[in-house]
Amino acid sequence: MPKKEESLKEFVAEAEEIIEGLNQNLLAMEATEDKSAVRPDILNAIFRAAHTLKGMSGMVGLKKVSEVSHRLEDMLDSLRMGKLHLSQPVMDTLFKGMDLVRNLIASVNLGRGEEAETAPMLKQIQQVMTGGGEAQSSDGMKGIDANLLKVLTEYETHRLNENIRLNHNLFELTARFKLETFDKDLVKLNGQLQSSGEIITTLPSPGMSPEAGIVFKLILGTKTDLGTLQTQFSQEQLEIRVIGPNAGKKSVEVIASSTAPEDEKAAGSIRSITPTVRVDIGKLDLLLNIVGELVLNKAVIGQIGKEMLRNHGFTAEGMELQKAYQALDRRVGELQEGLVEIRMIPIGQVFDRLIRVVRKLSRELGKEVDLQISGEETKLDKSMIEEIADPLMHLIRNSLDHGIESKAERRKAGKPETGIINLRAIQKGNNVVIEVEDDGMGVDLAKVYKKGLDRGLLDKNKEYDQQELINVLFAPGFSTAEAVTELSGRGVGLDVVAKNISKLSGMVDVETEVGKGTKFSITLPITLVIIKALVVRVGDEIYAIPLNSVSESLMIQQTDIRTVERREVIQLRDHTLALLRIKEVFQLSTGEAKGARLYVIVVGLAEKRLGLVVDAIEGQQEIVIKSLGEMLRDTPGIAGATEMGNRKTILVLDVAALIEEATKVQAVGKTASPELKKKAVPPAVG
Repeated sequence: MPKKEESLKEFVAEAEEIIEGLNQNLLAMEATEDKSAVRPDILNAIFRAAHTLKGMSGMVGLKKVSEVSHRLEDMLDSLRMGKLHLSQPVMDTLFKGMDLVRNLIASVNLGRGEEAETAPMLKQIQQVMTGGGEAQSSDGMKGIDANLLKVLTEYETHRLNENIRLNHNLFELTARFKLETFDKDLVKLNGQLQSSGEIITTLPSPGMSPEAGIVFKLILGTKTDLGTLQTQFSQEQLEIRVIGPNAGKKSVEVIASSTAPEDEKAAGSIRSITPTVRVDIGKLDLLLNIVGELVLNKAVIGQIGKEMLRNHGFTAEGMELQKAYQALDRRVGELQEGLVEIRMIPIGQVFDRLIRVVRKLSRELGKEVDLQISGEETKLDKSMIEEIADPLMHLIRNSLDHGIESKAERRKAGKPETGIINLRAIQKGNNVVIEVEDDGMGVDLAKVYKKGLDRGLLDKNKEYDQQELINVLFAPGFSTAEAVTELSGRGVGLDVVAKNISKLSGMVDVETEVGKGTKFSITLPITLVIIKALVVRVGDEIYAIPLNSVSESLMIQQTDIRTVERREVIQLRDHTLALLRIKEVFQLSTGEAKGARLYVIVVGLAEKRLGLVVDAIEGQQEIVIKSLGEMLRDTPGIAGATEMGNRKTILVLDVAALIEEATKVQAVGKTASPELKKKAVPPAVG
């Protein structure tokens, strides 16, 4: 890769992290009720991020990104210095500016250059900044040493004025440290002080020696009173003096040791502060593919070992091969777990992006919406995180447009004007459940029924329950919107969600109640890379079923099967379990299994359960799912293929698709789906 392209790639990766952090800080700043008292550390962090983006983009030759970042930096600097007041137009401009920067970088990453037009944004920033601010007042400075005021920077003077305006207490703290450890001791003291208030400035006093040490003067603005401050820092050697409007009060000296442990007195180190290494996901994919091949080779070695023991008995060579196989099994397992763990990232990375979407769309729709997030620390594979971004976006837009009512409608229904959307992630065993729940109007099933009849999706002579009508929402092109808008009415949405989630071996559940709201639940496996599978036989063919979707297996007799509404079912403890015969699903031309015994593999995702009827269970094995060729890629019910230890390639069943298929069959009362019949699956691959 040419050096310029490599630099650009590194810039995009780092810029994305900076923008994510910057947007989080913007949201925190907007959430502050008193806009005149925004935490300066948040504002400074945003300012530094914009400054960093300006410098980095300039170095890689992105002129538009650099120019917009520069103007945003100027705007943020004016906010820091009190020359510009924080208002809603200012906040909107900052958000819009950062969206533009993100879009420009995304365009560059796709090889299209800096496509977006920047002139309107630069003009908007200029218009907002021309509002200016009020001049700084010097009232209240009388109690502060004039020599100290002379050495303060313009920003520090502004922060001093702000603390006086907010009627905060001002303290001058004199701290003495040993010369060899002052850097660590000062960092420790700053961390403690920042929890109490704002450190306006830190100045070293002239003159220092190994015997006397070094002295720093710090100016602290805080709501904390003198007595509380003394108690909080009773373990530090400090002299605390009241300055500013409350000057004249008795100074207090609290004596204690501030020395660091002996083992911290070593000279400074040139080591990196953090052990973190940024790695391209493509390199991890390559390593994981190699591990996948190791898993397959391990299975082959295991199979050879079994054959040696079966054919030659417990020979010395056979036993040594078995030991080597067991050691390899452990090491490959550890390597696999380590690589999968490296790929796991918090789902909060997607959730943070959705906060901005809700903020923007709720304003466009004129609705007040509170997005409540929980479980953002839940981890998923990086590749899956990116794939669920669009489905989650669809669901959030759906809740905003169709779910949450207008302010007037909510008042009429006795609800608060502000609607609530809950975005949750919960880990359940080897699956992660993501929920999008709103307290809106719910799904009007009567309207769904009418639209379904009009579209020919439902039969007017048949009665449908709630779940069957909800399934209609996922039909391609289905929409209940009366008119096409920017957000809805085009018939693109929930069917796309279902298809994308199905590709990840997941599924979507819907719960709704008219007037109360709707909850969409997405159930996904944590990773799709290397998984354990149950190997089953149907006639002469072998299939693999991902073990994370298997809850139990049963052996039944043909006489245990009953028929209810043309569907085969069995009684499983206290509920009825629908059955799906793999032989019929894939139209296999194999003979009937010998004897009356059948095996039922109970599979399920979320609350949906299904019994897959097979002839025999062959055992368990770790598998690596490989995609099928172009002809079979979109075959319903098949997730891919895998290689067994005997080097035979078998198909891997897509449990989510099979459950969805069974649900659709039950809903419309047909014996098989036209889509499933359209692509008959061959008995074996390769």
